[in-house]
Amino acid sequence: MVRGLPSTASLARFCQRLNRLKPLEESTMETSLRRCLSTLDLTLLGVGGMVGSGLYVLTGTVAKEMAGPAVLLSFAVAAVASLLSALCYAEFGARLPRTGSAYLFTYVSMGELWAFLIGWNVLLEYLIGGAAVARAWSGYLDSMFNHRIHNFTQAHIGTWQVPLLAHYPDFLAAGIILLASAFISCGARVSSWLNHVFSVVSLVLILFIIILGFILARPHNWSAEEGGFAPFGFSGIMAGTATCFYAFVGFDVIAASSEEARNPKRAVPIAISISLGLAAGAYILVSTVLTLMVPWHSLNPDSALADAFYRRGYSWAGFIVAAGSICAMNTVLLSSLFSLPRIVYAMAVDGLFFQVFARVHPRTQVPLAGIVVFGSLMSLLALLLDLEALVQFLSIGTLLAYTFVATSILVLRFQKAPASSSPGPASPGSRVKEYHSFSDHIQLMGTEQASAPEPGQLRPALRPYLGFLGRCSPGAAVAWALSILVASAITLACVLVFGDSALHLPYWGYILLLLLSSIAFLLSLLVLGAHQQQRQQDTFQIPMVPLTPALSIFLNICLMLKLSYLTWLRFSIWLLIGLAVYFGYGIWHSKENQREPPELTTTRYVVFPSTSLEETVQTVQPTSQVPTQEPSPTEQPTSP
Repeated sequence: MVRGLPSTASLARFCQRLNRLKPLEESTMETSLRRCLSTLDLTLLGVGGMVGSGLYVLTGTVAKEMAGPAVLLSFAVAAVASLLSALCYAEFGARLPRTGSAYLFTYVSMGELWAFLIGWNVLLEYLIGGAAVARAWSGYLDSMFNHRIHNFTQAHIGTWQVPLLAHYPDFLAAGIILLASAFISCGARVSSWLNHVFSVVSLVLILFIIILGFILARPHNWSAEEGGFAPFGFSGIMAGTATCFYAFVGFDVIAASSEEARNPKRAVPIAISISLGLAAGAYILVSTVLTLMVPWHSLNPDSALADAFYRRGYSWAGFIVAAGSICAMNTVLLSSLFSLPRIVYAMAVDGLFFQVFARVHPRTQVPLAGIVVFGSLMSLLALLLDLEALVQFLSIGTLLAYTFVATSILVLRFQKAPASSSPGPASPGSRVKEYHSFSDHIQLMGTEQASAPEPGQLRPALRPYLGFLGRCSPGAAVAWALSILVASAITLACVLVFGDSALHLPYWGYILLLLLSSIAFLLSLLVLGAHQQQRQQDTFQIPMVPLTPALSIFLNICLMLKLSYLTWLRFSIWLLIGLAVYFGYGIWHSKENQREPPELTTTRYVVFPSTSLEETVQTVQPTSQVPTQEPSPTEQPTSP
């Protein structure tokens, strides 16, 4: 071998470290955080994360420029699409009541490197999202005072003409972030109570807007004389759906807070479902009354609701709209600041991020270092940067996290359920296998049992018809089907999004590629559906697996492909920075380094002839890891 080049074994060990998995600890409720959040607390956190400034800005923009009065259909379709991802988060949040959200879900199913990159992207999502909301809050408050704050700042400081920097520093936005961070640092109960106040006020004001809007409704505004209900057709509705989808991002704050929930197995699924339903109802009803009050083509995209009431002679209602928008923005800001330090805390506890962020304040039981550092960083972004050019980062980071969570659901469903922690009498020395890579994780069982099939095995009823799948090595059919599912989803999304002209294909080639990718997608679904899944009676599980996660994966990929190439370029740069952090710090300080023996990198098996599965597959440990046992008085150690 050439001197200086790593050996094949070294490369194998290195790749295995990148794909090692965090052990699945489902039943533990121990935490250094305080479990004090009820189902109502989590529900209002989710509502606060979703019903924000988009309700007061996004509805008018989509109605005038994309869908017309059919904007309510765009919100309805977007809500159903968001529900696919929300159900994936609900199952994971109930099954793994730990903070970390998409980062944790990826860690236990896909591997360490992928988990770090997802966590890294979620950090950026919360940072930019919180800073953008703070600047919007500042701008809205400034407009209520006839832009006096803006004029005062420009008169005394001046304007900047520097790329990526704002034209002037926004001290009001930076100040509101620091103030919100101070409340968050007081503990989960204080921040939850504050979110309660803003969320309830926001919902009451939204209810007022809906009732008064229906009183002032004019059905004529949906007539053909005004352009009809769907003036932009089906394509306009779908274009509006792609934009309205981002109005529902925010339910992941519930999963991120599951470690502080009193009863996460019950509270997390209920809170996600109710909060998504309330947000969908608010968006659909507000967009309905908005387009019924005034013609859709005359809406003011920047302040559609306030302008609609003003034009109908109810200028006093503009104050109600302003108060509702400020309360809604406060709840979104609190949700971002609540979730961000907890994601950092989860990564630091696992050793993938700096250990200072793993410390919890003894009195308030919150990750104070993360709140202070990242709250200050968010404040600095809101103060100096031009966030309009960076806001699309929110889209790509969120969609990538949704895609990995949906894929993780498929991996987890076809994985063997964790064994009991207490060994049975028949196998006193048995140990639960620790999975160290995705390939180990998906190769589930080595022996089939006709009476009680394990997850990942072919269903007994289908074995006479699909015997060729049963002859595959354990887990191979599931692994191949999952890989083909993701690859065909990417191909099919490219074909549908870009079309034949962008792909430079002849028409027959375009149709052929469309048919092949569609058939591969459907066949992989059928193969996955033919195998046994995990069934847990005491935990929420998504219905219609693998269809529901597969549709979520496909939809998220389609939306990611609609983003501009510049967004992908910036995203790639951020990923490179994340890789530098991981290989410079995370991979060396990971807590998984303490779990794996340095001289052993793979799990070895010895198969003994027996009739029981537990006795058939036994994990063989290295000599240094086998616990020594004192010989009994009736036994004498044998000489070698």
